[in-house]
Amino acid sequence: MSQGRDVFIVSNSVDELGGVTTWSHQMARLLCERGHRVHIVGIAPVAPEIRQKLPQDLPYAMTTLYDTHPPRARRLHGVKGRLNAPERRRQAARRAKMRDKAETLSGLFRAAGPGAVVIVTQVWAMEWVALADTKGLSVIGMSHESFEASQKSTRGERVRRHYPEVDRLLVLTPEDADLWIRAGMENVDSMPNPLPFMPDSPAPRTAKVVASVGRLAFEKGMDLLLDAWADAAPHHPDWTLRIYGAGAEEPALRAHCSALGLDESVEWMGSTDDVLGALRGASVFAQASRAEGFPITLLEAMAAGLPVAAFDCAPGVREIVRHGEDGLLARLGNTMELAAHLDALMADADLRDRLGDTGFRTVRRYSSAEITDRWEELFAFLER
Repeated sequence: MSQGRDVFIVSNSVDELGGVTTWSHQMARLLCERGHRVHIVGIAPVAPEIRQKLPQDLPYAMTTLYDTHPPRARRLHGVKGRLNAPERRRQAARRAKMRDKAETLSGLFRAAGPGAVVIVTQVWAMEWVALADTKGLSVIGMSHESFEASQKSTRGERVRRHYPEVDRLLVLTPEDADLWIRAGMENVDSMPNPLPFMPDSPAPRTAKVVASVGRLAFEKGMDLLLDAWADAAPHHPDWTLRIYGAGAEEPALRAHCSALGLDESVEWMGSTDDVLGALRGASVFAQASRAEGFPITLLEAMAAGLPVAAFDCAPGVREIVRHGEDGLLARLGNTMELAAHLDALMADADLRDRLGDTGFRTVRRYSSAEITDRWEELFAFLER
């Protein structure tokens, strides 16, 4: 299609550390390269310590609706709630401000050309889009986590509340799409995340390093990785675990690391802007997440040619990694099983090479060109 579309990508924030922001800016860039006009919209700003550093000269517009984070929505329960006048005033002021910000969104949407698309990456952001005027636009809602993970928080119920009316609800795997359909959502399809990079050759896999990349947050399971490392590391005293990431859990994780006696073999690398460089300096990739959607870090590790050892914590993981072919999967939370996989990979260079090279080839099915094609086909389909 020669004539580009206006595409709005609406998220909780434009620059919060994490996979959704990485995905949003990657898709924005890919769609711009295809001639579309992209505008990334965030609802609220985030604290400096959880903010991603973005390049200066982005080829697309960015807008954040609020100057400071809006107050939380609270439901006023029973007589006591109804009599809580200060809280009622606060909630009324919050709703008025929401309508005001939704009108700002409406203004952006009304200025869009024919065939415009709104992609809402997170269900909290959908609360503002739902109040805005989206007449004549295709609205695509997304859930960037597994069905199971969404059911463990209020997000599952909010997806059911806010997404039935959108043109398409996109989840990350066919397995998750089936679960949402069984839960009564009829407008569901799946769309995997695209590969952030596609190196020409796999990593050399010569360094005696196991790498892990992820926020230092409970769901990323770095504490479980340290437990597994405590089992595996004594058999491989010349190997190091490098943890790339930052987050609120760091002090507790470092204390846990010391308590396990691992300070000599674990390196805390902080956040990195050069994930591929970090991966190329390792020979094995480990992921011990408690919950995932469609983990970009797993795609990145395989694209770099590293064999992966991970918990089978979500359909997205099973979709990416084929156990015994291009990686090794352990049952969720089973740190002894994860340790055994790490042990096998550290002990056997041939196994590392076989799994790493296979992953390097198979992960190309998520190439950015293929995934961008699928998005453009969806845009054209929804416009009909």
